[in-house]
Amino acid sequence: MTQTDEKVRQKLDSFFKQFKPIYYNGGEILLRADDIPSGVFFLKRGYVRDYTLSDKGEELTLIIFKPDDIFPLPWAINNEPIMRYLEAMTPIEVWRVPRERFLDFLKQEPSVFLEITSRILVRLSGLMERMKYLVFGNAYTKVISIILICADRFGEKKEEGIEIQVPLTHKEIALLVGMNRETASRMLEKLMAKGLIAYHGKLLTLIGGGEKLKEEALAHGAKRKSSKAGIGKIK
Repeated sequence: MTQTDEKVRQKLDSFFKQFKPIYYNGGEILLRADDIPSGVFFLKRGYVRDYTLSDKGEELTLIIFKPDDIFPLPWAINNEPIMRYLEAMTPIEVWRVPRERFLDFLKQEPSVFLEITSRILVRLSGLMERMKYLVFGNAYTKVISIILICADRFGEKKEEGIEIQVPLTHKEIALLVGMNRETASRMLEKLMAKGLIAYHGKLLTLIGGGEKLKEEALAHGAKRKSSKAGIGKIK
């Protein structure tokens, strides 16, 4: 973390600490679609997922928020209606402030506004990468891609490799890539059998820092392109 990042974090902490913390248990809903938020949330501890529902009731996780994230920003900044659900993935602690106070704070602190804009662009880049694999990838490459994206956003270096700090069960991964749990489980078991990933409880580790997993994604992508061209066949 740079000195600039640390200063911005301190400004955010100082501002939100003026308000009382709120606690949720894992699985509790913070906001439902069409709710009018009671304020802007600053996540201090735990993880929150932003998800949508299809007409058939199928879930798709769009974003996972981590500590120091702020939401719902489209409503906070543009007054857009809430079209999705926010659910605590783990026990969480959040601070909630009135929207008007938050907007006044951003106007007075351009460095904070710039940092929030940067976070939005990073998240947008991740969503676009996911979209590419959701449209063009198969089940195997979809699962690999979401593991790599989550490692980049939530990973911590450990002795064995990169450990993703947010709990990614087989069900959570399925919800992130829009497939059923059984298919996601088969892909994960295949990766574990190859020694590319491992689970320690609910936390997933990329063995060796994820380099071999990236190579697997590239190799499988190349095979798939060859298959489409009538040159080879995916095994």
